[in-house]
Amino acid sequence: MFEWIERIFSKKWIAGPTIDDAIKVAKMLNKKNVGVILNYLGEELKEENEINASVENYFEIIDEISEKRLISDIAVKPTQIGLSISYEKARENYLKILRYAKVNDVFVWLDMEASNYVEPTIKLYFEGLLVSREGIAIQSYLKRSNKDVEDIVKRNGIIRLVKGAYKESPEIAYTTWKEKTENYRRIMHYLFENAAEFTVATHDLKLVKEAVELNKHYNKNVTIAMLLGIKNKFLFNLNANNIKKALYVPYGEKWVDYARRRFREASNIILVLRSLFEF
Repeated sequence: MFEWIERIFSKKWIAGPTIDDAIKVAKMLNKKNVGVILNYLGEELKEENEINASVENYFEIIDEISEKRLISDIAVKPTQIGLSISYEKARENYLKILRYAKVNDVFVWLDMEASNYVEPTIKLYFEGLLVSREGIAIQSYLKRSNKDVEDIVKRNGIIRLVKGAYKESPEIAYTTWKEKTENYRRIMHYLFENAAEFTVATHDLKLVKEAVELNKHYNKNVTIAMLLGIKNKFLFNLNANNIKKALYVPYGEKWVDYARRRFREASNIILVLRSLFEF
């Protein structure tokens, strides 16, 4: 019913269907002094050929980042590299990607998905830490996330803190905007107090401004990150000493699920409409 609307907005939120599209956007953003987190779209994959194609795509994008010396990380979703089939399959593929990225000096983020995948994703992340320096996305709207953050920080892991956009039950997740924001703030303060390096990923400008002020005191290795196409002008114009900037840039043909989550996350229709008229 709303597919035509999703297509319109996906053009703002997604670089395009190919690696060339992703590289083009990454180059443009780097010229604006903004780093990039490139994600090849796809999740809940169960066919061996699709999983293998996803892994191969990450090898190719790592090559492009390295050869063109882009300021760019990559973000991998566990269910696009085998977690929908088995933990062992995801582990095999993730460690391949992680080792290849390490050789090419490309930083890897392990993305977080729906709540039923949180436990194996964190387990996968801890295994990856034995191989290479890497990061993981943590969703502040999950009630378990405060403890997960403590465990990750104790192991010197690197967190990209997001609010979360999957539909979850109130038994395991905060469901109101106020609750989500309050827990995001709690975790953010914990990171400033206890972590050396992390990313504050949100379009909540009050939280972004608060992070900037906090870092004047803590002076941590902090990145402010947003999604491609939403409030990017603010990020471009943000000038804060010792704070890096990054945009999460998806690419690929599997755009439908991503676009629909963005609509759920941007529960305020004004935010969605504004994104159409911003870069």
